Amino acid sequence: MRLKIIGTGSYLPEKIATNDDMAQLVETSDEWIRTRTGIGQRHLVSSSEENTTYMAVQAAKRALAASGLRAEEIDVILVATVSGDYVTPSTACMVQRELQAVNAASFDINAACAGFLFGLNTVDAYFRSGIYKTAIIIGVETLSKIVDWSDRSTCVLFGDGAGAVVAKADENGMLACLQGSDGTHADVLTCKARTNNNPYISTSKELDYVYMNGQEVFKFAVRKVPECLELLLQGTDFSPEDVDYYLLHQANYRILTSIAKKLNLPMEKFPSNVDRCGNTSAASIPILMDEMNRQGQLKEGNLLFLSGFGGGLTWGAALLKW
Repeated sequence: MRLKIIGTGSYLPEKIATNDDMAQLVETSDEWIRTRTGIGQRHLVSSSEENTTYMAVQAAKRALAASGLRAEEIDVILVATVSGDYVTPSTACMVQRELQAVNAASFDINAACAGFLFGLNTVDAYFRSGIYKTAIIIGVETLSKIVDWSDRSTCVLFGDGAGAVVAKADENGMLACLQGSDGTHADVLTCKARTNNNPYISTSKELDYVYMNGQEVFKFAVRKVPECLELLLQGTDFSPEDVDYYLLHQANYRILTSIAKKLNLPMEKFPSNVDRCGNTSAASIPILMDEMNRQGQLKEGNLLFLSGFGGGLTWGAALLKW
């Protein structure tokens, strides 16, 4: 048995911050942001109630409703995030409580922008081993709370939101998957946590913000995604042209166009919402998937290639039939 997606859901905060709004905060412009990233706006939380847990719950409820399953039928809830509301409990446990998914084992994964793929791969392994038969996998981020809003190199990139899928064990669905990491480049994208602070040592300071070496991340993504595709297609009868859609992490539109060019494929195969949502890290792929699903773009039997890449450095990919 393998992972098959049977329901999708997403949540985006109502508040939209345009590039012109960003220009009121830092020295930038709509043209500067669009030409370098393809981003035109992003959604940002705008109340204390609208946090990581809230967004995850809303996306999960919508995915659950679309799946036809009841909350008590879910065996495992997995949340991919780097911006949980608590150190403990996990966001997944908070989602379990709100959904009343009383039979679900629940935990979080921190793999940055590759987190949703790590989640899919983990659940697929559970299904293949027979441990679980149903799951909710969520990617959610409130990146606006860890962004330095005086740093134009990062603050214009990120947005908030959540995407979720419900999956069940089935004979069809996931064809192949992989994940990996390279900690030797861990300093390319970072956000430090609290430092030592106890009766014997104190190095406490204000909490750090996201730092990213954009050029290194760009080069890493453009190299790694085609490598993942080649690995997943090995041993199958499929070619890159056979893939109906490439659902990639929505970090930067220039990354998407560079990967399409490297693979010699049309941009029609690379759907994108980065212009409207910005970079939502672990949430970007499931948000995009839900948008496409609800618009009727995803048809039964479609061959999809999913790939996420980000801090760690981490990467994950999946080849699946819709």
